[in-house]
Amino acid sequence: MLTPAERAEILGLARETLQEFLKTGKLSKKSLTNPKFKEKHGVFVSLHTKQGDLRGCIGLIEAIKPLGIAVQDMVLAAATDDPRFMPVTLNELRNLKIEISVLSLLSRLGGIKDINQIEVGKHGLLIQSGPHCGLLLPQVATEYGWTREEFLAHTCQKAGLPLDAWNRSNTEIYLFTAEVFGEPD
Repeated sequence: MLTPAERAEILGLARETLQEFLKTGKLSKKSLTNPKFKEKHGVFVSLHTKQGDLRGCIGLIEAIKPLGIAVQDMVLAAATDDPRFMPVTLNELRNLKIEISVLSLLSRLGGIKDINQIEVGKHGLLIQSGPHCGLLLPQVATEYGWTREEFLAHTCQKAGLPLDAWNRSNTEIYLFTAEVFGEPD
């Protein structure tokens, strides 16, 4: 868990990184001294307009990079590489809010009988079947008011699978939690 001061620091790092990149086209990685920022974590960075519309969201599922570096990489990826959106421009930056989701480790469900373990609003989902894989963060189900089954179906849809693929024996379902925080209004 990050303290409020640590959350503010990592959000400041994300904004500073994005602003610098949009102004100069370059990224200079910042060295962070806090040991928590050197721990490896999965992380997603979401960009929203101040009106609440999604403007980009990309992340790392696995804990392969230190948190500080992962946040810097993912804020740029969310702004420039999300295929659903045109790249963010410097003029847009003042109208964007940054949200960070620090992920726990993935936990695989043992089978269809285990879906009752999924708590909407607490758990995020990763669904995988063959080459298809989709992930939705915990806050997505809450934002849309989905039931557990709707959350499963939408995660399948994100993976490019049939909506009921979660119910098939060759589909793997993983749970995770996330510490979610963002810039104030």
